[in-house]
Amino acid sequence: MAKRHAENISIGDALKEFIDTNRLEKGLDKVNAKEAWDAVMGVAISKYTTDIKLDRETLYIQLSSSVLREELSYGKDKIVKLLNEELGKELIKKLVLR
Repeated sequence: MAKRHAENISIGDALKEFIDTNRLEKGLDKVNAKEAWDAVMGVAISKYTTDIKLDRETLYIQLSSSVLREELSYGKDKIVKLLNEELGKELIKKLVLR
């Protein structure tokens, strides 16, 4: 049963407590990684992205264009840095383009 608080708490604090209690952080990180990819890379690259998967600290990106995959492979470190800045934490350590 959920615990009750005698004092008033903010909705943000209540949601954070709910996420921590139910161990939902990993699932939210996966969703946030997908949103960060779309925000950082823009519509042009998102159009060629067929699948995004976050597994541990590695982000797997499936692309439909081999030319784009080769072009993005030159800037993997910069992409990882931009994604982590967008996420606000060091969530991604490695980027794999497929």
